[in-house]
Amino acid sequence: MPLIGSFKTLLLRGLLAGLIAGLLAATVGYFVGEPHVDAAIAIEEAAAAPAEHGHDAAQQPGHSHGGEEEPLVSRSGQKAGQFLALGLAGMAFGALFASAVNVARRFTTLSGPRLSLNSAVLAWAAIVAVPFFKYPANPPAVGDPDTINERTWLWVAAVVLGLLAVAAAVAAYRAVAAPDTLRLVAGVGAFVVVTTIGYVLLPGVNEVADDFPATLLWNFRVASLAETTTLWAGLGLAFAALTEFASGRSTPVVDKVPTAG
Repeated sequence: MPLIGSFKTLLLRGLLAGLIAGLLAATVGYFVGEPHVDAAIAIEEAAAAPAEHGHDAAQQPGHSHGGEEEPLVSRSGQKAGQFLALGLAGMAFGALFASAVNVARRFTTLSGPRLSLNSAVLAWAAIVAVPFFKYPANPPAVGDPDTINERTWLWVAAVVLGLLAVAAAVAAYRAVAAPDTLRLVAGVGAFVVVTTIGYVLLPGVNEVADDFPATLLWNFRVASLAETTTLWAGLGLAFAALTEFASGRSTPVVDKVPTAG
């Protein structure tokens, strides 16, 4: 059954699905990602300690810092705050997702749940996969603070690249008049070509120190990918489930009329 309902209905559905997905992602981040963040912070603090001690020793008598400056938000506050942050972010993504699905349903005959799941996969590929495999996430203690603006804009460029790659894939899939398998091959091929060209044109960034533990870096990146993947998987599944539930309630039940035997 095609996706039905007004844009307002879809928007409310997207907000609820996004909230569910954001809380699920925050749960993954809390239990899977935060231990690696704590380990990276410990490395950062250990590296900064000798420099601070040397600076204190070089000071003249009678001068002191008056204690180490406390962070604005404690680590426990940061860990708990990600549930609020990802919940709000999930709702924002849910609103955008509902808007995109509202437009997409005019150009497809897919059922509501299938359209929701396919859209979530495409969104994950554009917003998560393409940027991640070009510029993977780094834990604390990795990266030069002076290049943060440059790295941010490069990540935005990678997101734009992902959107272009997905658009090319959808266009190729729709343009090829062939069985579904060949159309899928054409779409995947267009996605790979556009992504490869973008990867070649975008500059590389490698600010990981040689002595940073490779295992910790790998585990952090896997946890980061798991968290963002949970967000989009949860959004697609929740939106599809809510769509299925709404379709079931709106489908009229036809009473069977007994016939004479």
